[in-house]
Amino acid sequence: MTKAIIASVVGGIILFMWQFLSWTVLDLHRPMQMYTPKQEEILKFLGENLDEGNYFLPTVPEGTSSEETEKAMNASAGKPWADIRFHKAMGMQANMTMNMVRGLLVDIIAVFLLSWFLLKKGSDFKNTLSACVVFGLIAYLTTDYTFQIWYETNSIPNLIDAIASWGLCGVWLGWWNGRK
Repeated sequence: MTKAIIASVVGGIILFMWQFLSWTVLDLHRPMQMYTPKQEEILKFLGENLDEGNYFLPTVPEGTSSEETEKAMNASAGKPWADIRFHKAMGMQANMTMNMVRGLLVDIIAVFLLSWFLLKKGSDFKNTLSACVVFGLIAYLTTDYTFQIWYETNSIPNLIDAIASWGLCGVWLGWWNGRK
């Protein structure tokens, strides 16, 4: 159990450090946070017209019949659309420390779950590295890529994150778990 805990803490730190580098130094996720010089007037308009929440525009009200939904979808074909996550107040900076702690804990737990499984199987370096990369790809495909299919986002930065972070973690786990 001690081996799995050490593997998890170090592996979680490796994942966390990759995420930090990916979002800051490497700036891979810039396309997901594009700038517009019209941001102040857009935010003002949204603040005056939306409650906090997630919106997909255009859509239909809840309870709309399937016929009316299909008619609205057909009328929207070829026209602009938007996916909006709206908050009344920016709280990210105030919660930065707690968000980072939560992110690190999630990384440690994820590595623990995979490490526990790998230790039960007795995998060698190559199989551990492969399993980690496959684990990252499964996570990417069932979350970010599935989201990309429907909302046409650029998920390449997330694919890079999945392969690089779990690949680095796999190198660590393969070395650590292979020690006697």
